[in-house]
Amino acid sequence: MSDFEAERSALFAAQRRKIDWGTMAKILVVEDNANERNGLCRILERAGYDVRSAADGVEALQRIRDDQFDLLLVDIWMPRMNGLELLAHLPEESRPKALVITGDESPDTLLRSLREKAYLFISKPLQPEDLIQLIKTTLESPPGPDPIEVLSAEPSWVELRFPCELETAGRIENVVDQLNYSLPPEVRQSVRIAFHELLMNAIEWGGELNPEAQAQIDYLRTRKFVMCRIADPGTGFDPAGVEHAAVTSHLEKPMAHSEARMEKGLRPGGYGIRLAKSMVDELVYNEAHNEVAMVKYLH
Repeated sequence: MSDFEAERSALFAAQRRKIDWGTMAKILVVEDNANERNGLCRILERAGYDVRSAADGVEALQRIRDDQFDLLLVDIWMPRMNGLELLAHLPEESRPKALVITGDESPDTLLRSLREKAYLFISKPLQPEDLIQLIKTTLESPPGPDPIEVLSAEPSWVELRFPCELETAGRIENVVDQLNYSLPPEVRQSVRIAFHELLMNAIEWGGELNPEAQAQIDYLRTRKFVMCRIADPGTGFDPAGVEHAAVTSHLEKPMAHSEARMEKGLRPGGYGIRLAKSMVDELVYNEAHNEVAMVKYLH
């Protein structure tokens, strides 16, 4: 793990609400395939959760009306009432967080899930240890209304507004990565890395990790390119004045940014912009440098 990733994990952990593990979290598994439903239940029970199950949305909605759950694991395509319809019928006053788990990776399904306030969109198959970690992270997240505002949910044009906090930024990364599911693996990985670096810069520097401040991303997808625009609430920066970033270092003094970071008391790093530039085909800022757009061409 890099220094940047280690620090991000530490900040993420510090932001999260601590759960009283003396109170067992209650989870409802909603899946029409009996084998998959029983398998998920066994995994969660072994992890110490109180687990209930339902074979479709109708049965799940009745259970939710009769009982209180901390988390839902929801399949999409089920008889009588599918997962999207279930999410739309959840009561607002006592709405549990929902992880959507499905083999349908289409952008339409992802964005409809997001519109219906799904917490995360997870593609099958999923390793049990990864599922348990996602569940722990979700349960430790603050309660309350979903902070992600969906401004546009067209597969070719997605706009999201969200608070400048690491937990929500991780969910935004999940959405963008799922939108890129059909890309060649190496292209998807390049976009993932570049987007992560630019998003972290936006919420750490522009938003100062202030959950009251709002950032926005625009995701555009055509047959020829993928473009992501990130706008942060900061005043921007002067490129000539970011001596703590590797992108401003020169060949004759390649570690100048490291010295500047030490003087400022900043963590090691400063390679985010340079790394992002190496991963995409174009990277441009607006005049104030509080908005950035990255473009990856699909050859």
